[in-house]
Amino acid sequence: MSTFLLPSTLMASLLAATPQPSPASAPTAAQLQVAERLVGPALSEGHAWTRLAEITDGIGPRLSGSEGAEAAVQWALRSFKADGVKAWTEPVKVPRWVRGEERAELLSSERFRGRPLTVMALGGSGATPVEGVTGEVVEVFSLEELATLGERVKGRIVLFNHTMEKPEDYGRFASLRSRGPALAAKAGAVATLVRSLATASLNTPHTGATRFEDGIAPIPAASVTVEDAELLHRLLAGGGPVRVKLVLGCKELPEADSFNVVAEVKGREKPEEIILLGAHLDSWDVGTGAHDDGAGVVMVMEAARLLAKQKPAPRRTVRVVLFMNEENGLRGAKAYAEAHAAELPRHVAALEMDAGGGKPLGVSLRAGEGAAELVRPWLSPLVGVGSGNLLAQEAGGADLTPLLPARVPFFGVRQDGTHYFDVHHTHADTLDKVEPEALAKSTAAVAWMAYVMAEMPGVLPRPPAPPAPAAPAAGPVKSSGH
Repeated sequence: MSTFLLPSTLMASLLAATPQPSPASAPTAAQLQVAERLVGPALSEGHAWTRLAEITDGIGPRLSGSEGAEAAVQWALRSFKADGVKAWTEPVKVPRWVRGEERAELLSSERFRGRPLTVMALGGSGATPVEGVTGEVVEVFSLEELATLGERVKGRIVLFNHTMEKPEDYGRFASLRSRGPALAAKAGAVATLVRSLATASLNTPHTGATRFEDGIAPIPAASVTVEDAELLHRLLAGGGPVRVKLVLGCKELPEADSFNVVAEVKGREKPEEIILLGAHLDSWDVGTGAHDDGAGVVMVMEAARLLAKQKPAPRRTVRVVLFMNEENGLRGAKAYAEAHAAELPRHVAALEMDAGGGKPLGVSLRAGEGAAELVRPWLSPLVGVGSGNLLAQEAGGADLTPLLPARVPFFGVRQDGTHYFDVHHTHADTLDKVEPEALAKSTAAVAWMAYVMAEMPGVLPRPPAPPAPAAPAAGPVKSSGH
């Protein structure tokens, strides 16, 4: 993916004026009383759950450029207004991809009978001819293995298989979906099947974004269920050809006008210093985006609602950004960084909630030396919800990546993701998969940590500048969908 970079001279001058961290200090008794007014209502009022029902059951899928995405923008504006939080929209141009028909068939041979395969087009996939595309399947387990096949790929359907078993495996295998189809296209494949990136499956395909670089015509690319990927693997291992017919009716329509939704609780003392709370408003067009990312949306909205009730307001400004188009383009994140380039050095902390509605496990940071010592004294109010500890993992998120060149410190509430990839990017990502108590606990943690960053005397030290990106290899760009 490309990220927005500030000119080096402007960045240097702005960073020179960046607030510097102060010595660590513990919260006062009055500040700890605020914790009771944030954590208590987050746990007891059920407001986040009510809002999650509104965006999932009420609005439904929210793929960028769709009527659902536009309805979500208007819902967010109405909701912020009802909460007494100032909000507005900022324009974003987004891609408009439409799924269409999708079916596949294992063709009969002398060794086995034919049968349907359960597939789902990947976002960004090309269409097949109306009659479909038929080809012999060749299986690979890595992009490196694909590169060794040479002429064997031409005219074939490439099956990208893998061994994902736990959430941590997602990062290991996601490039098979995001980059694999384009690499296969360059090698002459007529279509690709990607084993769903799943930790559980009841014959459920998982969609997601794939990317084709300029000059590479998109080929049909579909996810296939774990069960069907295993079937194809067994048949291929048995020897002899395995042939599949694939029909996809995907369309890439002209780009659409859309919006980020931005809201603020103005700081009382240092309003120019900004704490950003982010989540993405869009979802895939299957399921209703309850975990991905309706839960994140309602958590940061609820944090703003609760903070807006506090008198006096926190020391710094808390800004909520509901990004559009995280799933298949990061257009909202890039548009925000460009529109707010001049003030990025005054973004003193940023959080992204995009890991579902699981219970909180602790707090993470991505900041300079000494950040942990500043934050640790403020964590005691979160002991009761199971997240009063600092974790070793770095905070971050896809929609925060355009903030990296500005060296914005990141903080995060790490959540239990044990079952997140059971339903990720599927028809099953619905409200019933979110536990109300877990959602409430994570909401409480987000609200308190937003207050901590906005209220503590010092700011997080900025992290070192990110390393310069390596020269891009000849191949497709990385997927921005998470």
